[in-house]
Amino acid sequence: MALFKKSANSYKAVSLSALTWARFKRESQGMISLFFILAVSIIALLGYLITPDSSPDCNRQQLEISLQKPGFSVQMLQLKPSWKAQKVSWWRKMLFGQPDLYRYVPVASFWQQGDTLCVVPFGQSEAQGERYALSELCSEQPVVGRTFWLGTDRYGRDVLSQLLMGSRVSLAVGLISVFIALLIGIFIGSVAGFYRGRIDDVLMWLVNVVWSIPTLLLVIAISFALGRGFWQIFIAIGLTTWVDVARIVRGQVISLRETEFVEAGRVLGYSNFHIIFRHIIPNVLGTVSVVAASNFSSAILMEAGLSFLGIGVQPPTPSWGTMIKENYSTIVLDNAYLAITPGIAIMLLVLSFMLISSALRNAMDVRG
Repeated sequence: MALFKKSANSYKAVSLSALTWARFKRESQGMISLFFILAVSIIALLGYLITPDSSPDCNRQQLEISLQKPGFSVQMLQLKPSWKAQKVSWWRKMLFGQPDLYRYVPVASFWQQGDTLCVVPFGQSEAQGERYALSELCSEQPVVGRTFWLGTDRYGRDVLSQLLMGSRVSLAVGLISVFIALLIGIFIGSVAGFYRGRIDDVLMWLVNVVWSIPTLLLVIAISFALGRGFWQIFIAIGLTTWVDVARIVRGQVISLRETEFVEAGRVLGYSNFHIIFRHIIPNVLGTVSVVAASNFSSAILMEAGLSFLGIGVQPPTPSWGTMIKENYSTIVLDNAYLAITPGIAIMLLVLSFMLISSALRNAMDVRG
């Protein structure tokens, strides 16, 4: 008997340690995902303030240094531009970038002779060197060094800057499209679940019709109807992801409409809309937040897919899907990282939101 009790206690201790480890693993995954999302959000918010290429859309093209490997360093000659350059405020730079104040020319070597600077352009011999008067150059520092930590693409643009600014597009698409989906889904689901009857039948018929259409095909159809562009893709994704929210909110409202606090609101003379939006909906926001986190990751994947197909965010706006589209042919060549790097970024961000959704579901599981 004592041996049996000892075995039972040992089994219980092992079970508790296993449950503790599983809980610790889930919580650690959720915290790591949260920190990663916060880091990406800070990068997207600061934008051009932290990108090596702060020009609008990170679109400084220098064909002389195209397809250079990660860690490539080069010296840049700063020439006075032919256009009128004006320095903008830090706020405008953070949002829209700083137009180049100088024209940059990659050089292999340079030396000064009197009031003339002799340079050898990158990739050329000394016999093809050029001379510039010091009056044509930046007076403070005619030549500056620059390092491309992730190399350059086929247009000579900085891949790291494109990757950092692509996070802004992905997060913006997810945030705005999920906001649109929540507005539509919560309204339709709450009205259908509270009033029931013919209103419920009509609204659920609409939900089932939209539900029956493949999501990606519906997004493509709406994108063609609205046109290609940055804001159009927000609306297109938001108008196709509200169905999940509506169905879940409807089920939650049906279970809450007969509770005591709803009956008390009716006795006190509150209107139906007051009861729905002030008393019922706050009780379903926890469940909705789980769906919103999952829809956030779906929106990021949709935007990347549409940009890859050419009907999403249009160049030169940096987007992870556009980066894959422009560089997918290099996968079988020596520059496969140009397509793999944005793919890894999409994978990590989507995985983080899925883990956050799982953590929220576990935290709100009453039986657990």
